[in-house]
Amino acid sequence: MVKLKAGVLVGSLRRESFNKKISQALIALAPETLSLEPVEIGGLPLFNEDLDNDSPPLAWVEFRKKMQLVDCALFVTPEYNRSVPGVLKNAIDVGSRPYGKSIWDGKPAAVISVSPGRIGGFGANHHLRQSLVFLNVPTMQQPEAYIGEVAKLFDAPGGALDEATKRHLKTFIDGFAVWAGRNTNRRL
Repeated sequence: MVKLKAGVLVGSLRRESFNKKISQALIALAPETLSLEPVEIGGLPLFNEDLDNDSPPLAWVEFRKKMQLVDCALFVTPEYNRSVPGVLKNAIDVGSRPYGKSIWDGKPAAVISVSPGRIGGFGANHHLRQSLVFLNVPTMQQPEAYIGEVAKLFDAPGGALDEATKRHLKTFIDGFAVWAGRNTNRRL
């Protein structure tokens, strides 16, 4: 059985981030055909094209190498001011350069947005998709995942997710495994 590797990028840096908790739940629920590996983005220096020369920042080089080794990407994002957090946009920008060497080109992805608000990060989800379209990242359309009022979905602070949310996440991650397998550039 071929196993796809997915890089998981979480757009929240907070220690007790609900986005991190949801990404951990997705890792636990992933089918055997999909390996989810967190990719740290919090330490990436802000993108500045002047630094992308013969010796770019080591963090950029390591991030690009890591993402080149995965078959697909899973973005887990909160919504900041109706858009994606700067740390996530920075990771996308770092990976898209140098021009003509984007690590994103053709790499299948999925987006899940997580928010304490009722609309589940709808704005961030769709803003992120706009950037991914430009970067030629085929992005899973269905099933969609907007996790709203996330604080109410855990049985206690740091506790387990409720069963309905687990089922929703399982449907999402199983769908992503199948979809990514059909859309990866790697021969399966």
